[in-house]
Amino acid sequence: MKPFRHAVLGIFLAATLTVSAASNPPPVRLAIVGLNHDHASGFFPRLRDHRDVELVGVVETNRALVDIFSRRFNLSSNLFFDSLDDLFAHRKVQAVATFTSTFEHRAVVERCAEQHVDVMMEKPLAVNMEHARAIAAAAQRGNIQVFVNYETTWYPGNRAAYEIVHDRKEIGELRRIVVHDGHRGPQEIGCSKYFLEWLTDPVLNGGGALNDFGCYGADLATWLMDGQRPVSVQAMTQQIKPDIYPKVEDEATIVITYPKAQAILQASWNWPFDRKDMEIYGRTGYVLVPRSNLLRVRLVNKNEESELTPPALSGSDGDPISYLAAVVRKEIIPTGLSSLAINLTVVEILDAAHESARNGKRIDFKVP
Repeated sequence: MKPFRHAVLGIFLAATLTVSAASNPPPVRLAIVGLNHDHASGFFPRLRDHRDVELVGVVETNRALVDIFSRRFNLSSNLFFDSLDDLFAHRKVQAVATFTSTFEHRAVVERCAEQHVDVMMEKPLAVNMEHARAIAAAAQRGNIQVFVNYETTWYPGNRAAYEIVHDRKEIGELRRIVVHDGHRGPQEIGCSKYFLEWLTDPVLNGGGALNDFGCYGADLATWLMDGQRPVSVQAMTQQIKPDIYPKVEDEATIVITYPKAQAILQASWNWPFDRKDMEIYGRTGYVLVPRSNLLRVRLVNKNEESELTPPALSGSDGDPISYLAAVVRKEIIPTGLSSLAINLTVVEILDAAHESARNGKRIDFKVP
């Protein structure tokens, strides 16, 4: 082969390799912090199906949990660290997914911000607004992305409902949002003792059913209302099962008012069945989301309700791990249900709901 042809072939191969590397970037180096949130058990199996993420470490001090997860998911002992400091000293980490108590979210974010490591946490963002503001400040200092994972973010029905309401504007101006979330109770459905230890603690969880399931509705309502802060919040809570949950409420109803709409959030550890469903009513129609992948829609001048099956979500919007990888690679910026901005308002609503339930009064929001 002549020298000229060698040179051309070399240039061609170099270009091909460059394009290939760009289209197949290395996996995001992910660490998991905390294992005492039962959602962690569902996260590990998903990692096996993702080539865009590599698990490089797990921070957990509870040896019993380390043993449980090591056996269940065949994890090497070399993956485990006793602290974030120990992890960062031995591993290069690009992102953290945290499965700690909600109270610990603040400390995790503040330490990760010092290392410029993005953080995804399980809902909600924080136990109160003091912690939420500290998280936001740390994220700004460290120039990191902080975003919140809700199961309902990945429901095709919720995304399709948003498109009908906002993109196509088919039900007119919003008037009422009703969200039902919960189950028979965390102990009743068999949550682990490690999860129950903090989930039923008013400090570590920030409350009981109000925080555990009220956050879903507050997240959806704020998203559907384009990030608006409410005019007011009023809430009523009960301890229907004080023998099981002596420290926290197991029943909560939150009413959020906007200038021309209301949102009613029904968060409960007393439903007869598991539920995460939503009703959205506009001036001229409605959209119901009774299941994650089902819509029931009725529009103006149509006498019958139509039933729709929305398409599955895909790409970076398909699941939390794909979303995390895209955020870390700066392909997307967290928006909507996962975003820090929306979730700061979520915590503000939950804080106001607790105050309202304590004093029996409506909490009016001040104009910032």
